[in-house]
Amino acid sequence: MQAINRSQLFWASCLALLVTSLSFGIRAGILNELGTGFQLSTSQLSSITATAFWGFPLAVIIGGMIVDLIGMKRLLVMAFIFHLLGIILTVQAQGYWSLFISTLLIGIANGTVEAACNPLVTTLYPENKVAKLNHFHLWFPGGIVLGTLIVLFFSSIGLGWKVQVGFMILPTLVYGYLFSRLKFPVTERVSSGISTASMYKSVTSPLFIFMFICMFGTAITELFTGQWIDVLLKNVTDNAILILTLTTGVMVIGRGLAGPIMRRFSPEAVLLMSAVVSTIGLYLLSTLTGNAIFFSAIVFGIGVCYFWPTMLGFISENIPTSGAFGMNLMGGAGMLAVTAYTLLMGKFYDNLVLNKLPAGADLTAYLKAEPGTENANLLYQAKSAAGPEVLSITLIIPVILIVAFTGLFFYMRAKNKKNVIIFPAVENATVS
Repeated sequence: MQAINRSQLFWASCLALLVTSLSFGIRAGILNELGTGFQLSTSQLSSITATAFWGFPLAVIIGGMIVDLIGMKRLLVMAFIFHLLGIILTVQAQGYWSLFISTLLIGIANGTVEAACNPLVTTLYPENKVAKLNHFHLWFPGGIVLGTLIVLFFSSIGLGWKVQVGFMILPTLVYGYLFSRLKFPVTERVSSGISTASMYKSVTSPLFIFMFICMFGTAITELFTGQWIDVLLKNVTDNAILILTLTTGVMVIGRGLAGPIMRRFSPEAVLLMSAVVSTIGLYLLSTLTGNAIFFSAIVFGIGVCYFWPTMLGFISENIPTSGAFGMNLMGGAGMLAVTAYTLLMGKFYDNLVLNKLPAGADLTAYLKAEPGTENANLLYQAKSAAGPEVLSITLIIPVILIVAFTGLFFYMRAKNKKNVIIFPAVENATVS
């Protein structure tokens, strides 16, 4: 009988997540080109982008509900099929609706990957959940770095966005092959004998609900800002996409160092520090210009680095009865929040731009203006002012997180002290 090879399963999971993140990085890099090529407004672009975000929670929540029943392997086969279809349809897109549908399929594929791989990682490494989730999720910013570099390189040699998107087929075929030949374990909840009723009950606990709400803020702070950096700051710097590359590069390094950091600090302490640093980074991104903005990107990358995997790891460690469903419900909450916020800010951004143009201006006419004309110059100036304003408004979210995670830190510290007093023998046995 084939043995379970946790190392190969882990690296195959990382490759699947790499495809997920490539879709984010490449899409972030080609948004302006799509808008120009198909004459799409920022509202339409935000609608297409948001499709990936609401396709993700749709898949991750449903996947979290059925993964214990059908197994992680079948879910990942479904992810492979959706990725392949989404990539092919994107390359063949002819306008708004074809981009909308293909992006939705990729979003569903991305969510299905997380629905299967998050519980797979915690099942494979029950003794080191938070650190291994950070190691797994470093491939998300890693793929964004690679995706943005692909966009920059392919564009520099004259290869268009269709070739850039099509590049994702290669790693998709590889991870599909790897998963097809490996044996999978059952999920941690199933192996522990925790009932389905207990799983559903655990996600109604006050602590879970609190973290569920906080996930809205951590996801928006990280993913909305990253996905829209090229649009919001395109007219502030000539290398806006490099801001995303630098930010995600810092995140890769940070998540790679998660092991010693998680041994030194509790997850709630890491979340509080992340909220403080991301607030500073987002403020700097919204105010600095020129080369100083790249320093802002480094600070922001350090801030958002541990948000997503540490939120999932906190739930897995502190509410283990929630199982795969709990982690995937958290992921779904984050992506739903990003979806709603992206749609809201897309319309808000268009209105900001319109208000900075001459009275009675037709935004569509300005979007179609030839480069170098008066209308094109006025649009450039309007966008230069509107992008940082959107970031300034978004700044309130990590500020709220600072308050929330301060409360969480003191709550968990009091709770842990109480457990030590009640169970001193267990504590001593653990230390010895």
